[in-house]
Amino acid sequence: MEKFVRINFLGAAGVVTGSKILIQTSEKNILIDCGMFQGLKELRALNWNNLPIDVSTIDVVLLTHGHLDHVGYLPRLVQQGFKGKIMGTAPTLAIAEIILKDSAKIHEEEAKKANIEKYSSHDPALPFYTIREAEHTLRLFQIEIEDKWMVLSEHISYRFQYNGHIIGATFIELDINGKRFVFSGDIGRCNDYLLDDPKTPEWADVLFMESTYGNKLHPSEDVESILTALISDTIHKKEHLIIPSFAVERLQTLMYILWTLYKKNKIPNIPIFIDSPMGNNVLEVFKRFPKWHKLSMSDYNAMCNHVTIIQSYKETWETIDDKRSKIIVAGSGMVTGGRVLTYLQQLIDESSTTVLLVGFQAEGTRGRQLQEGAHEIKIFGKYYPVKATIKHIESLSAHADQQDLIKWMSGIKNIPEEVYLIHGEATALDVFRLKIQDIYHWNVSIPKLTDVKKVMI
Repeated sequence: MEKFVRINFLGAAGVVTGSKILIQTSEKNILIDCGMFQGLKELRALNWNNLPIDVSTIDVVLLTHGHLDHVGYLPRLVQQGFKGKIMGTAPTLAIAEIILKDSAKIHEEEAKKANIEKYSSHDPALPFYTIREAEHTLRLFQIEIEDKWMVLSEHISYRFQYNGHIIGATFIELDINGKRFVFSGDIGRCNDYLLDDPKTPEWADVLFMESTYGNKLHPSEDVESILTALISDTIHKKEHLIIPSFAVERLQTLMYILWTLYKKNKIPNIPIFIDSPMGNNVLEVFKRFPKWHKLSMSDYNAMCNHVTIIQSYKETWETIDDKRSKIIVAGSGMVTGGRVLTYLQQLIDESSTTVLLVGFQAEGTRGRQLQEGAHEIKIFGKYYPVKATIKHIESLSAHADQQDLIKWMSGIKNIPEEVYLIHGEATALDVFRLKIQDIYHWNVSIPKLTDVKKVMI
């Protein structure tokens, strides 16, 4: 009787977000990541659909890292009948806990606001999941250590390997009957401010490869010089510099760079406000897991003491009313939610405001609209004219670019039977496919959402 593995592409296939790959075998059914779709409205609508599989048959979820587009669907998975374990490294599960609780809180608040102000097409508007449902999901978390093979069943084992990107992030190696399936997760960059360089796989029979920047090289920007000039301009013109930031890694990196610039006497002691409840919690994860990053505790403490960490929504409004030149770093990075929306509602229509985007902006997000020159943006059902100056630093991205991705694959000693490109927009996927074929002559394909593939074992 022929034996095979069935691969179900349930997310991040043909798009960047919603990472979910189900591996079905005769012994165990394994879900790699369980993320939410983000960006375009038609993608976000997919989040409300139940998965086209019997969720109760999934035995285990393995998480590459804690970002929302890799963990944000977990409470919905539990709603649909999942009762297995959710496994990841200790920092990944700590980040996932923060993100799920924060996401649930935002879902509840936005549903309540929509019902009061009647701007939703749904009556009543419901939260995607509740805080209680998020907390119930956390009971299924199980910590696994990095760089150790773990036995899942007689013929299946797996290993988490350090991958940079964000604290706790890994790529996953899954051995099934001696055949190795490698899931890249999101690959970090070399020479990162806070994280060590990613490890690389040595063998892959089937490779699932992220392609976020598969068609791009990060520009060789001098981030410190750009920030120094922007801050100097902000002070000279008595302006506000608003930096929408991802709460995990990017916010901590920005804190570190701003503190370093001050320490080097490149910028004066301009007020810096950090407004991200989730980002504050992530700072605690850095404190709890010092072996997962390069910051010393003395630098960590000095960095935190250099800024004002906002603790309440009342302080958010006090910061808005503060007329001094200032830097505000607030979530979220793609301007899809979080405290940054409050600042933009009040300040984006002022020419004295500069908004600095510092990472990848997915299709359909407000961040992408601002990056592409939108003259207005919609926040909570109301349009706001964009009179602020919009800047963008792409080189602060936590994602590997095309050159880094090609280098990451270079350590693979065999020729993979199949390379599946995932987690990318259409152009990035196609350009990267051709690049891999030109360099390595490997068999590369681009799966679509809900595609099912079979691999003989």
